[in-house]
Amino acid sequence: MDISERIRYVGVNDLDKVLFESQWPLKYGISYNSYLVVDEKIALIDTVDIAFKKEFYENIRSAIGERTIDYLVVNHMEPDHSALISFIRSEYPNIEIVMNPKAVPMINGFQGITDNITAVKDGDELNLGHTTLRFYAIPMVHWPETMVTYCVEEKTAFSGDAFGSFGSVMNCITDTSCDTYEKYQDEIIRYYSNIVGKFGQPVQNALKKLSSLELKRICPTHGPVWETHLKEVVALYDKMSRYETEKGVCIVYGSMYGNTEKAALSLADELKSRGVKYAIHNLSFENPSYAYEDVFKYSIIAAGAPTYNNDIFPPVRHFLYGVCSRFVRNHSFFSFGSYSWAGGSVKLMDEMMAAHGFCILTEGLAFKQGYRKEECDMGAVADLIKQS
Repeated sequence: MDISERIRYVGVNDLDKVLFESQWPLKYGISYNSYLVVDEKIALIDTVDIAFKKEFYENIRSAIGERTIDYLVVNHMEPDHSALISFIRSEYPNIEIVMNPKAVPMINGFQGITDNITAVKDGDELNLGHTTLRFYAIPMVHWPETMVTYCVEEKTAFSGDAFGSFGSVMNCITDTSCDTYEKYQDEIIRYYSNIVGKFGQPVQNALKKLSSLELKRICPTHGPVWETHLKEVVALYDKMSRYETEKGVCIVYGSMYGNTEKAALSLADELKSRGVKYAIHNLSFENPSYAYEDVFKYSIIAAGAPTYNNDIFPPVRHFLYGVCSRFVRNHSFFSFGSYSWAGGSVKLMDEMMAAHGFCILTEGLAFKQGYRKEECDMGAVADLIKQS
């Protein structure tokens, strides 16, 4: 559990939760990371999910025995990290809570706590003896009160949800104990695209603010501690927050009776035959979590939806709304879909995405009733995509 001589890991792994935030699938579980900085005085950095009170307290006692925790640093007030603040106060009644000023009304709102709170601003420091903690606000990454705690002597950033990942850390708390970057890379992208993706500019602001810090490790609240692959993780966050992608296509579709699905599969075949990278997602059955991940990987979205009540088929409309609400840019868009007697979905999708700054590759492909390959030239669409 020791990250270094001063830093000890006291987090937990959740292998039972099916959906994170009641929305996003957890293929490999999730960790709730908490850390102790141990010196003449002791600081606890964040708590964990409320379901793990007993295990969390046992981890703390195993790390420091009967010693008292002097400070609880709250980097982020989201309940998966703050739910046990009241419990920690009950076990350590004299503990001082250290947080960003914007978190002060939140801790009152969530837990009714108003006393023994120290609000810290950018650059404020807390001395633990031979160890100094310094605080930096990184608002909207991804809540307004979020901050980073920097341990000066350890060159360590406790980053809250920033640089986090889906996936438990049962066997690899740090990426130096095993090669975890390749294993976690997709889950970093999925975590970012699902949860942080809307806040590209705040992430850029945070990266700029923290760029002067000398970093040996990053300790997020989810996923591995980054040491060996620290530079790669920071570079990936920089790339995603700039909405930079590789050439490829994220095909998403919903289909009621299989005709729009046939068009989607035909487009996939044509792209494959031309060596164009793609991923395909059936939104009628699949959680959009994985499609959002591929939006942040690939430069083109191809969306297929039948017309439904003179509108876009709801699963696809919901997904495209999510793309727009994430302020995704630097992407191109192509639409297709079937209709029975009156069209509309293709035109509406094009209008929706154009209004949010997407480059519309070509007039969408709307086809009446059944899909006929000879009447729907997906080969020409694939050629256009390859050339774009």
